Amino acid sequence: MGAFLNAMPGVIAQGLIWGILAIGVYITFKVLDFADMTVDGSFSLGGATTVMAILAGFDVSIALLAGVLTAMIAGYVTGILHTIFKIPAILSGILTQLGLYSINMRIMGKSTQAVSVDKYALIVSIRFVNETIVIALIFVAAVIALLYIFFGTEIGSAIRATGCNQNMARAQGINTGRCIRLGLVIGNGLVGLSGGLIAQYQGFSDVNSGRGAIVIGLAAVIIGEVVFGSRHNFAFKLATSVLGAVIYYIVIQIVLQLGLKSDYLKLLSASIVALFMAIPAIQSYWQNGKRMIRRKS
Repeated sequence: MGAFLNAMPGVIAQGLIWGILAIGVYITFKVLDFADMTVDGSFSLGGATTVMAILAGFDVSIALLAGVLTAMIAGYVTGILHTIFKIPAILSGILTQLGLYSINMRIMGKSTQAVSVDKYALIVSIRFVNETIVIALIFVAAVIALLYIFFGTEIGSAIRATGCNQNMARAQGINTGRCIRLGLVIGNGLVGLSGGLIAQYQGFSDVNSGRGAIVIGLAAVIIGEVVFGSRHNFAFKLATSVLGAVIYYIVIQIVLQLGLKSDYLKLLSASIVALFMAIPAIQSYWQNGKRMIRRKS
């Protein structure tokens, strides 16, 4: 129990940073209704660009911004493949993700690049967990506030309309292709921001750091919806995705404390997503079963 409590600050810090990725996934999957598989690659791209820019002597804030911008470009490429060349959404993301592996390797020059908090003034670090929690909360609050304002504007409403019903949106004169591309740019930019912060927090960037990131993002979104409900305003829905990421990492920590080998983490992640996605259906079956019993009685 003591070991678990000692690990909690680090778990919360990591969950908050991954929560920014969860917000990006929420925008593409829930708002835009686009199954974007670019995430695994753009997460690593954000981390790789940030670390290499820091090592090249750029200010940490500029380096992080560069990571966000490169991830945005990745999202735009996926949008071009889908909206211009009519490649299916899932395949567009997979193609971009596949290409990003080579690009990330080219950016870093090797599979892993380290960046030390002793040498560089990193924004977050595992060495300063309490400060990281505060900074991560500021980032999360700023992201939610900016997105809440943006999606209340005309172009933001157009993106939401595109996600709800593309045919109806086009009938209203909305350029749905542009909205899809912009939504992917925003979502992947947030994923790149999360990747850049995680790279600083861990002290290194790895070409495989984004593997399974989409599963973690989906898990956070689904956990947030199941635990806190989905009938809330837009800002609260974004916040529940972040809380879902924190809950996800708390669950992971509990299972690890119980002795699960780290080799099974991917299986555990998939199981958590499947379980929480199945909860609404299980609840429906349960309610229907109780109604049938009442009718028979």
